[in-house]
Amino acid sequence: MDHSMRVRGAFAGDAGAMAEIHTRARSAYYAAAGAAGEASADPAAREERQAAWARAIASPGMTALCAVAGNGQVVGVLAMGPPKDADLDASRYRQLFQIHVDPDVWGRGAGGALHQAFTDHLVAGGYTGGVLEAWEANVRARRFYAERGWQEDGERRPGPRAADYVRMRLGLGG
Repeated sequence: MDHSMRVRGAFAGDAGAMAEIHTRARSAYYAAAGAAGEASADPAAREERQAAWARAIASPGMTALCAVAGNGQVVGVLAMGPPKDADLDASRYRQLFQIHVDPDVWGRGAGGALHQAFTDHLVAGGYTGGVLEAWEANVRARRFYAERGWQEDGERRPGPRAADYVRMRLGLGG
């Protein structure tokens, strides 16, 4: 891991950079799966992503984090909070809603640092596990999570291009 990478809480002023990273990462993984048209970089879609990140930053129930390179540039983003599915106990689980890393720095530790911040949050909060949804066609993301102990739990919902979103869980053994 790049030891100059650090993770910090997101500030309101980060929402634009967070939306840009989100857009670039989505474009890369949709393109890799042959679905480039699913990752719209049009101004309206980008504005909605920026508004969504601003809401996550401002929400008392959510946690938004940034991975920052040694030069001070935000290169990765994360959002987490209470699980959205009714079958998951919010006193036991936290949901990892998204991790996005600028494709220019994939493989340099930003995603791993953000994931570690998520698991640290679980431990510090006394949670027994995490949950997330990954797009079935995003092989890179699913491999990233599986390498860190996440397992599909059988829950699915429809996603773009006839590829589902699969739910994955991470247990902490508690």
